[in-house]
Amino acid sequence: MLAVETQKLSRSFGELRAVQQLDLAIEKGEIFGFLGSNGAGKTTTISMLTGQLGASAGVARVMGLDVSIDSKALSHMIGVVFEYPNLYLRLTAYQNLHFAAQLYDVPSARIDVLLERMGLTDRAHDRVNEFSSGMKQKLLIARALVHQPSVLFLDEPTSGLDPSFARGIRELVKSLREDGTTVFLTTHYMDEAEQLCDRVAFIEQGEIVLQGAPKDLKRAFGMPLVKVELKDGNAATLSLEIEEDRRQLAVWSESNNLLSIHSQEASLEDVFVEAVGKPIEA
Repeated sequence: MLAVETQKLSRSFGELRAVQQLDLAIEKGEIFGFLGSNGAGKTTTISMLTGQLGASAGVARVMGLDVSIDSKALSHMIGVVFEYPNLYLRLTAYQNLHFAAQLYDVPSARIDVLLERMGLTDRAHDRVNEFSSGMKQKLLIARALVHQPSVLFLDEPTSGLDPSFARGIRELVKSLREDGTTVFLTTHYMDEAEQLCDRVAFIEQGEIVLQGAPKDLKRAFGMPLVKVELKDGNAATLSLEIEEDRRQLAVWSESNNLLSIHSQEASLEDVFVEAVGKPIEA
């Protein structure tokens, strides 16, 4: 059984076709990146997969459950963190989590575990309106994990965060994979997707234009080039597919003239531009 599966999933708003013929097959325990510019259809897709928005056509299943039929059972299998915070600002961090724990009939001991994991124990009894954006994001993720969901949907989890908090969120996402949680991640940060995702799909104007493992996509769209800096002050860019270039590299190595070698492989952003025809727009 797949963690997330869609077949020809579509959603229209009047004449606007927000998502078109979406086919996904996401394995359990996978971090799957759903990448595209704002307005490409990422949030609409999450809304359908989590049962918050009905599909115009097609089928979506999460952990084997048809999201259009098994909404109550689905709510116990998934956790959701949307891009815009929806915490109770006048309540404390503990109270926010306690309310969520009551909804799922989860023991209160789970709250302390999550606060510790998020590094929020010292602020547990402070009102959330005093929190920074990064702390609010951690609390949102903690709330989504209260009932230990099998699949966690994260919509732009590091958008607007400073580098230190963004790094903390990424490390948290990696740890969730180690726990066996499937993570469906939307982001327009290509470097973030490269660091985190086992596989990615590019969506543009509601359609998937390319999907695969980041390393495979970069290999397919990139060139096997290396930039070489020499101790004598010279530099060169060589192709590892050209025999003459490989021999020259060996000569410099044997003569101890190499200062540094840097791979010139394509980035995931390069792949996106090649596939979509334009840079990603935040």
